[in-house]
Amino acid sequence: MNRAIPQPRAAEDAGEPDTRYLVEASRLQGSVRVSGAKNSVLRLMAASLLTAEPVRLTRYPATLRDAQVQKGMLEALGKHCSVAGDTLLIEEGSAPPGRLVWPGRSIRNTLLILGVLTARTGFGEVPMPGGCQLGDRKHDLHVMLLERLGARVTEGPDFLRAEAPGGLTGAEIHLPLRSTGATENALLCATLARGRTVIWGPHIRPEILDLVAMLRRMGAGIEVFGQERIEVAGVEALGGADHDVIPDNMEALTWMIGAAITGGEVEIVDFPTRDLEVPLVFLKESGLRHFTGPDSVLVRGGACWPVEIATGPYPGINSDMQPLFAIFGAMSPGESRIVDLRFPGRYAYAQELARLGVKVRTVGDVLHVTGGRQLHGATVRALDLRAGITLALAGLVAQGVTEIRDAWQVERGYDRFVEKLRGLGGRIRVDG
Repeated sequence: MNRAIPQPRAAEDAGEPDTRYLVEASRLQGSVRVSGAKNSVLRLMAASLLTAEPVRLTRYPATLRDAQVQKGMLEALGKHCSVAGDTLLIEEGSAPPGRLVWPGRSIRNTLLILGVLTARTGFGEVPMPGGCQLGDRKHDLHVMLLERLGARVTEGPDFLRAEAPGGLTGAEIHLPLRSTGATENALLCATLARGRTVIWGPHIRPEILDLVAMLRRMGAGIEVFGQERIEVAGVEALGGADHDVIPDNMEALTWMIGAAITGGEVEIVDFPTRDLEVPLVFLKESGLRHFTGPDSVLVRGGACWPVEIATGPYPGINSDMQPLFAIFGAMSPGESRIVDLRFPGRYAYAQELARLGVKVRTVGDVLHVTGGRQLHGATVRALDLRAGITLALAGLVAQGVTEIRDAWQVERGYDRFVEKLRGLGGRIRVDG
């Protein structure tokens, strides 16, 4: 590999137990239901801070570690959160203070909390964002949009602070790249800003539209004009809402590829077909067989062929998906090529796959995967969430036992992963 590998935080440094997965070869078969989307629910939870009224989220992925962290942050800011099955009820016990005091693991969603606190209280201070370490992943766009809306932003060694004593004021925000997080933060801040805000060059994707849908239910005035712009008419206050979280397209894609590479047969219920049209085209052209029903997809494993993909904005293949395509390519005779245009060189996981026998090399910013080789169990490390799930899938097709260290990373983004995998016949043990 020709790039520096980001080092993940050890479990103890992140405030998480040192969990290990022990995975053995398995053929996946049966039915699985997709949970609510991690990349949507965290944003919806942040949006609840914009109102004093109750917010109820259904299809809530209750076991997600990142959702649990976000729930704790809401409670630290005066909310009462109660979970019953797959429903989360958020009620306000006291108005939120401007400063989030949080001693635990941080997540990238703290940037959105900074925005909503500033929008509602005129002051926000949060710990530096955490999340997956994906190289040059800055927060400059979030600072820019807050400043465009009239806030003064300062940065300390371990915190970000925004001040707008007179409230935020609508403005035109030009995003230099299609950033999901910056689009979300601009939306959240603009709902309570005085006057009209225009967000130029937003990243319109399912999670953004899910956030827009809930904000509209809360009383926000938002119009979406495709990838060109979003217009927001600020209001004085927002109300509560009941909202159903969209299904997680990453989880759906994971079960699909897991079924394909293990030669299995899996029905995936609540499959978000419309949100995955482009990835499905590439997978179909590479031999994946799937049959679409009214609310589910049936995947039948068989011969896989190499893939050649480049990541890009929605509706294309996003950066989170490319590790899954890498393990698909590893099980396909021939050479697959992957280019990550959003986070160039995001291939540290490939060195972990190499420990299992996957032949990989990088040439410039292109990852080459030579597939068709028998994999063998080894001890590997989940460098981040998507790397961890890719290693778990690899363990399902490897001879012997695959030990995945720092497996807590997987549970950051997959609801009841071990339970669901076992329900499909996956052989997995948890240590720690």
